[in-house]
Amino acid sequence: MTARRKIAFHTFGCKLNFAETSTIGRILPAEDFELVDISEKADVYVIHSCTVTEAAEKKCNQFIRHLKRENPGSTLAVMGCYAEMKPDKLRAMPEVDLVLGNDQKFDLGRHLQQMARNEQQDKAPMHDVNNEFILSYSLHDRTRSFLKIQDGCDYYCAYCTIPFARGRSRSPTIESLLETAGRICDEGIKEIVLTGVNIGDFGKPDHETLYDLLWKMDKILPIPRIRISSIEPDLLTDSIIDLISSSGKLMPHFHIPLQSGSDRILTLMKRKYRGEHFAGRLEKIKKVMPHACIAADVIVGFPGETEDDFDETFTFVEDLDISYMHVFTYSERPGTKAVLMEGKVPAEIKKGRSKRLHALSEIKKRHFYDQNAGRNFNVLFESDPNKTELFGFTENYIHVKADFDHALVNEIVLVKLNKQDDQGSYFIMKNEE
Repeated sequence: MTARRKIAFHTFGCKLNFAETSTIGRILPAEDFELVDISEKADVYVIHSCTVTEAAEKKCNQFIRHLKRENPGSTLAVMGCYAEMKPDKLRAMPEVDLVLGNDQKFDLGRHLQQMARNEQQDKAPMHDVNNEFILSYSLHDRTRSFLKIQDGCDYYCAYCTIPFARGRSRSPTIESLLETAGRICDEGIKEIVLTGVNIGDFGKPDHETLYDLLWKMDKILPIPRIRISSIEPDLLTDSIIDLISSSGKLMPHFHIPLQSGSDRILTLMKRKYRGEHFAGRLEKIKKVMPHACIAADVIVGFPGETEDDFDETFTFVEDLDISYMHVFTYSERPGTKAVLMEGKVPAEIKKGRSKRLHALSEIKKRHFYDQNAGRNFNVLFESDPNKTELFGFTENYIHVKADFDHALVNEIVLVKLNKQDDQGSYFIMKNEE
């Protein structure tokens, strides 16, 4: 009988990747593999990759070289979206032993066993995702679980390769998700985060909707917290907002991609809304949930973005009641419509615009935290790996830290927000409410 091989995973990118990594690790044959932390010595290292920007690919390449340099005798596999879109580039790297696209990654164990037996690897064609949906969820800590409710995208925005990397929009039935979520609850986890590529598109194959799913989860699941991840503004309906506002389980926390405050640029991006609609979604949320957290994604330097376009975006965001931003510098993605567009923005100008929006985001975040000072919130605490402090989030996603107390890990505690540290987190003393 051969000894079990130690295998470690490292995940780049979105919450969806984390949900899938955890599932892939759990379905590996236990008689063949022993799962260990990425910081430990392993026989096999697996990188779950991201291709959303050039920077994401660069980080992946750097980590590949680092891992192989530190562990020269190990097997190194790369899977996921970067592997799907640029398999030949990864196969050309001497450090990489195995490349698996999004269809192949859930069969990781078989591919590794084939390698161990020196068998010929079957190389399925990339960019041809078969549109199967595989239920996935994370169990990487005791506190939160990322639950995959949707995959793929039908939007084909001008800057994005994800529809090519993950295929068409698809999702499972509500019934299957409730069953899976029930198993997560049985693990003692207190918060489920619903994730996907375009979760607002949930349910189309079975004539169901995201609202239907949220309503049933709210009514049925024995869990105190449910959070939704990024949702497109054109798919965020009044009914969803009203349901969240009236629920004790659905958290008042929204992540809504804006991408630009210029309607001209939104048109070039092939986005499905304009600034007025986005602002209307925020107005509706704040009307029924004044203390809700609202994050926005913004891209700077899209082809054709003039100084006037950027100024319009800056002013638009400055006037919005948002809590913070995720700012992305436009990165050319092969195969997208934007690559062929005129008006490329120089790198230094993109860098300057990004810096201005990051500074504005910090101002917005400080203002949001100050708005909530002195109020009582429930915080779900988790511990850092070094067990020197606790950290967690309020219902509306304010970061809170406290002195370490093992008894509070994975507990929801009522606290009063009254002291911020230098990083802007609220710090709660051990015996302070």
